[in-house]
Amino acid sequence: MTGLLLRDKNAVIYGGGGAIGGAIARVFAREGARVFIAGRTQAKLDAVARDVTAAGGTVRAAKVDVLDEQAVEKHADEIAATVGGIDIALNAVSVMHDQGTLLADLSLEEFMRPVDGFLRTLFITSKAVARHMGHERPGVILTLSEPGSKLAVGGILGHSVSAAGKEAFSRVLAAELAPSNIRVICIRPHAVVDAPEAGSYTKELFEQTAAAAGQSVQELLEDGAMAQMTLLKRLPTLSEIAETAAFLASDRAGAMTGAIANLSAGALVD
Repeated sequence: MTGLLLRDKNAVIYGGGGAIGGAIARVFAREGARVFIAGRTQAKLDAVARDVTAAGGTVRAAKVDVLDEQAVEKHADEIAATVGGIDIALNAVSVMHDQGTLLADLSLEEFMRPVDGFLRTLFITSKAVARHMGHERPGVILTLSEPGSKLAVGGILGHSVSAAGKEAFSRVLAAELAPSNIRVICIRPHAVVDAPEAGSYTKELFEQTAAAAGQSVQELLEDGAMAQMTLLKRLPTLSEIAETAAFLASDRAGAMTGAIANLSAGALVD
C-alpha cells in the first residue's frame, strides 16, 4: 500500500459524474485517495460511486449545483470537517456551448455561455476548497482546458476565449496560493476519443462538425481532422488523462505549479 500515489489524500472532484471526472475519480481512488464527487446528475454520480466501491475504493457522492456559491462552500466545509481538510481538488465541470458557428451568426449569449459558465464554476470551486488546503499539508488544485486556448480556428470564439481564460486563471491562482503551499496545474487534453462512449456531452457538442464532414462523432474522433492534425495522429484517452492527473496531484510532482500539462497528442507543441 505504501506505493500508492495518493494514499490518505482527500480529493474532491466537481463534475465527478462526467466522463473525465469519473475516470479521474476511479484512478484517484485506486491510488489510495478518499474521493468526494460532486455534480448535477445523481444517477451519473451513483454510477461512478458504484465503480469505485466495487474496486475497493472510498467514495462519497453529493448532488451539488456548482453554480451555487453557497452550496459549493457548504459542501467543501462538510468535507473538511469530516476528514480534516482537502488535499486535492479538480474542476471537471462541463458547460454545453457552441462550436462551429462563425461571428456573423453567433449570438452574444452563445459567445458568453462557455466564458461565463466555465470560469464561474472555476472561481467558485477554487475559492471554496482553497480555505481547507495547504500550509503544513500540501494542496493541489487541478483545472482542465483545451487546445482552443491557442489554436486559431474559425467557429470556436467562445470556446477559445474560455479555454484561454481557464489557463490564465490557473497561472495567476498558482502565484496567489504558492505561499500557502498549494500548487495549481492546468491539464490541457485535446478532444478525448473515448469520452462520447462514456457519456460525455462532447457527443452532442461535435455532432455539427461530424455531420459537416459526413462522419459519425466516433469516426470524427478516431480518424477525422482533429486526430490527423496531431503529431501522434490520434487523440488522448480518458485513461491517459486520469493517470496523468493522479501523478500531477501526487507528491512526486511536488515541484510543479503554474504549469500547463499538454495532453493534446501534439496538436500544440510547447
